Amino acid sequence: MAPAPHTAAPWPYAELDVAAVRAAGHLPVPFREMVLKVHQRCNLACSYCYVYEHPDQTWRERPRTMPDEVRDAALTRFAAHARKHGLTRVRIVLHGGEPLLYGRERIAELAQSARAAFPDGCRVDIGMQTNGVLLDERNVAMLLENGIQAGVSVDGVAADHDRHRRTPNGRGSFAAVERALTLLQKPDNRPAYAGLLCTVAAGTNPLACYEQLRAFDPPAIDLLLPHANRDSPPPPVEGRATPYADWLIAVFDRWYAEEAPPRIRIFEDAINLVLGGASRGEQLGLSPSGVVVVESDGAIEQVDALKSAYEGACSTGLDVLRHDLDEALDHPGIVARQIGRAALAEDCLSCPAVAFCGGGHYAHRYRHGTGFRSPSVYCADLLALVRHVYDRVAVSLGRRS
Repeated sequence: MAPAPHTAAPWPYAELDVAAVRAAGHLPVPFREMVLKVHQRCNLACSYCYVYEHPDQTWRERPRTMPDEVRDAALTRFAAHARKHGLTRVRIVLHGGEPLLYGRERIAELAQSARAAFPDGCRVDIGMQTNGVLLDERNVAMLLENGIQAGVSVDGVAADHDRHRRTPNGRGSFAAVERALTLLQKPDNRPAYAGLLCTVAAGTNPLACYEQLRAFDPPAIDLLLPHANRDSPPPPVEGRATPYADWLIAVFDRWYAEEAPPRIRIFEDAINLVLGGASRGEQLGLSPSGVVVVESDGAIEQVDALKSAYEGACSTGLDVLRHDLDEALDHPGIVARQIGRAALAEDCLSCPAVAFCGGGHYAHRYRHGTGFRSPSVYCADLLALVRHVYDRVAVSLGRRS
């Protein structure tokens, strides 16, 4: 049985006073993005997957496929939330497992229902995160017809990708993903191409990985640090104090020197932050989170990266069949991800880089018995990365002045 959230993580569940936070003037930030877990199973068995390989195994108890009543309730709740808060643009992301296992017809029906549910004047963007193996011509045609953009997960060159992203029988998936990306690159299909997601593997060649990703001509690239925490740190690299920063810095320098590079969110966020702006992602900065997850059984949950901490870490105790999304806005776990510096450890608050790194990804701050208020397990890497970006940007501005 999973431990109660406050048992494994006193902060924020037992220690954050939400009433005091509200009294101090921290207003809730409405949800602008909903992740729908439309299918709980996957056709790959990736070695590092936080859903299947990390402590939270609640997927085993949930419906394989999201029932129609849960889908409809989730869309109705999200539309009501948008109406109440006057939102003019929202995003729905189909996720899993592998969302294409949900089926073409059901995905198309969901997209049509979603756009019909929201009020006039509210734009509904629909995306999907897929491993790409099932992205054939018929599925791409369905995405185009329904205005859905697919992000595809790929981990660099074939050897590195196939080392981790394998089928259940142990075969690599790079060839299938390459076929899918070749299809998405066709001019008529590019409206369905959102970009690439790549998990940083610090022991690999960063420039070879970047060149492979660039070869797929993506509109954007997300480079993600592996989900790890103080109890389960990321794999070390012998002789390297900041291997993840070193990897990212090598790619940043190549990317920053290009005439027309693809968008890479962690780099764009780092630049925005050193220039005094805000971040869009969760890996850097102090921007409040506006993302909510609905599992296949209707459970309203926090972002599922928390599954890497302990079983039940994502839970709010709410579900779309019985609760409005506004009820989740006062859940301590969600409040903690919207209050910026007030959620950080003392060590973070005394660090000169806090305005840039923002404490790092919330899931990476976890430590058993303390909760989500420790410095990120990637603290040294983040500090090295933001210092490097700061110095490069400063030099660039100096040369132009």
